[in-house]
Amino acid sequence: MLKTIASTEYQRRELSLKDLKCCCDADDFTFMDTSELPGLREGIVGQERAVAALKFGLTMAAPGYNLFVVGPVGTGKTTYAVQKVMETAAQKPISDDWCYVYNFQNPDQPLALHFAAGQGHQFRAAMAQLVRELEQELARQFDSEAYHQESDRLLKHYANQAEQVWAQVENAARQLGMALQRTATGVATVPLAANGKPLNAELFEQLPESEKFAFRAHKEHIEELLEETVRQINAIQREARKAQQVLDEKTAAFATQHLFEDLLSQYSEDKVQEFLRRMQADVIGHHQEFHRDTDEDQTAVSQGPELQSGLKARYQVNVLVDRQGHQGAPVIIESNPTYFNLFGKVEYRGTAAGGMVSDYTMVKAGAMHRANGGYLVVQAQDLLTHPASWQGLTRALKNKEIRIEHPAEESNWMVQSGLRPEAIPLHVKVVLIGTPALFHLLFTNDDAFRKYFKVKVEFDAEMERTPESCQKYANFIASFTREQGLPPLTREAVGQVIDFSSRQAEHRRKLSTRFSPLIELVTEASFYAQQAGATRVDVAHVQQARRERMNRSDLIKEKVLEMILDGTIAVETRGAKVGQINGLAVLNSGDFSFGEPHRITARTYAGRRGVVNVERETAMSGQIHDKGLLILSGYVAGEFARNRPLSVSASMVFEQTYSMIDGDSASSTELYALLSSLSGVPIKQGIAVTGSVDQFGDIQPIGGVNDKVEGFFYICQAQGLTGEQGVLIPHQNVAHLFLSDEVSQAVEKGLFHIWPLHTIKEGIELLTGVEAGLEEPYPEGTVFALVEKRLREMEGTEVADKA
Repeated sequence: MLKTIASTEYQRRELSLKDLKCCCDADDFTFMDTSELPGLREGIVGQERAVAALKFGLTMAAPGYNLFVVGPVGTGKTTYAVQKVMETAAQKPISDDWCYVYNFQNPDQPLALHFAAGQGHQFRAAMAQLVRELEQELARQFDSEAYHQESDRLLKHYANQAEQVWAQVENAARQLGMALQRTATGVATVPLAANGKPLNAELFEQLPESEKFAFRAHKEHIEELLEETVRQINAIQREARKAQQVLDEKTAAFATQHLFEDLLSQYSEDKVQEFLRRMQADVIGHHQEFHRDTDEDQTAVSQGPELQSGLKARYQVNVLVDRQGHQGAPVIIESNPTYFNLFGKVEYRGTAAGGMVSDYTMVKAGAMHRANGGYLVVQAQDLLTHPASWQGLTRALKNKEIRIEHPAEESNWMVQSGLRPEAIPLHVKVVLIGTPALFHLLFTNDDAFRKYFKVKVEFDAEMERTPESCQKYANFIASFTREQGLPPLTREAVGQVIDFSSRQAEHRRKLSTRFSPLIELVTEASFYAQQAGATRVDVAHVQQARRERMNRSDLIKEKVLEMILDGTIAVETRGAKVGQINGLAVLNSGDFSFGEPHRITARTYAGRRGVVNVERETAMSGQIHDKGLLILSGYVAGEFARNRPLSVSASMVFEQTYSMIDGDSASSTELYALLSSLSGVPIKQGIAVTGSVDQFGDIQPIGGVNDKVEGFFYICQAQGLTGEQGVLIPHQNVAHLFLSDEVSQAVEKGLFHIWPLHTIKEGIELLTGVEAGLEEPYPEGTVFALVEKRLREMEGTEVADKA
């Protein structure tokens, strides 16, 4: 005969209404609505740890102390981090301007020059003005009378020298009866008659052979003299050109000296002065570019940055980073951190011939250049989608410089540009923002991350629910509604929002710090209040917003409920059955989650296979679920096979499941079904179970307890509440209960029940109404006594079969 438990045990063990939720008392607030509140002054609620870490990281100047802001989505980590970065940067000095200029020694390696904030564009303007003044001054000097007189003097001087040398060879030729004639192809020697006139070919042939022979001999001698004369004249011409060049360079130096001295006096930085001196030398060497004829300028052949504007284009200044009008250190938020967006690039332009060319004026800055001397804020998820960007960032932090390169050059021998702009020194504080999973991934797999991101700024997803924190919540709501131009909330409505936050945190003594759902609730409640013509948001509007939001998302819940009611999915909430129990799982559809009951069955028979998990055998269970089943087997063996081997085979299955099963929250449920099958004692189908179990039979907490309880309640409600239905939950999850008003009212009326469990034995008693049996030897008529009896019968059957 079964030893049943008293019916009063169900009432004694169940939870009361006060255990199901924690309602905010509006009388605890001293205001009538949020318009009376000053608003939030601290910037963020419940993140003291993160606030201190962020302050430390932003003010720590040592190398490697970059920040990784980590926390769940919706905690306000990005907004707050950006706000504090802005505030910190505003107190820092303005960073320098950076420019690229032509490198006269290595044209493919543009030089980087830095200037005080706002002086970069001034230097560019000064250089443009310098080029204009050089054109004017050089044109004036080379058009001056003094220059032309000196040039003419040099020309005449060397022309006279050449004429004297030429006259000498002509006189030598005349003395030998010959004349020199200049032709289109050179200089020809012609014999002269006695009267001094040149002989033509016909008359020359009439001369005696002796005279012809003498002429030819004289001709060879004159040609030798002529070659020497030509060499002397060429030397004179070279000296003339050199003298003219010296004159031109002296003239150009005289014309430009005062212009460059003025500019040198304005810029004292050594590198800038060196550039200006090299530029002056280049201008002197190419002075003709400033005063030659227009036609010549248009036909000049040039290279590199002179393709469109002649050699003068190399004197342009490419202002890469311009801080003009800025205040404080820069803060750059890069939303698309591709390699080129971070580190800059060299652009190209098409030519008439169809090719692509580039020069230093087409070097473009990246976010690292603009953030240099300040702060760079990047989402870690966006950064890691571009592997080259992450590698480039850690390389830049390691080398403390920004180098503009093409990432494909590492794997491609063909490069698109021969330009190698000079690297720029890097002084930046990088702030990465991401999830805990990303932080763990980088921390465990990348040594550079641990070295260069030493400050972890961790945002919590919840905080303690205290009167002070509730007041901060109210001030947060006041600030938000004021900023968005929304109507104020009454204190009762604020209480509803705070209760909603506790439900989000799944703990009665906690508040969620994920403010996105809260903001959405306040915004939608304000919408319904405005539609109703109300000047304040009241409780009814908050409740309406929650109902409407659920109605927009719970279609899948209605479909599952419909299939259960029409019998497509078999779930029984009345009667009792052996080896069958209702387990609870959470079905998540993205923006909506709800509890769904699953019929779990167990069959036992003689054998030594132990507990067979059908889902595991069909590869439909996850590792955590398999672990839970092994723990279950360990409990059964430890409880019933202390002195002999366990002779039992059992199969466990989640009926009508066609997708992956994982998690251990149903391990206690499976154990109850197994105990029912072994003992033959039926389980009440109106009671559903959730909770994991350890090898000693102690019940362990699970997640999603509110969704699971409410999910089973709605099934029971749809099939008809009997007053005997309810849910068994781990006792540790009582603090996590924050149930809906419908469930709370049903519990208050005695139509639905919730029982907390500490051990498996407590649970099997409530499920079967039969005592479990506290310890061996188990009293006759208890569940565990019946289980042990059945196991001995199976062992005897096995022994008989062997015999």
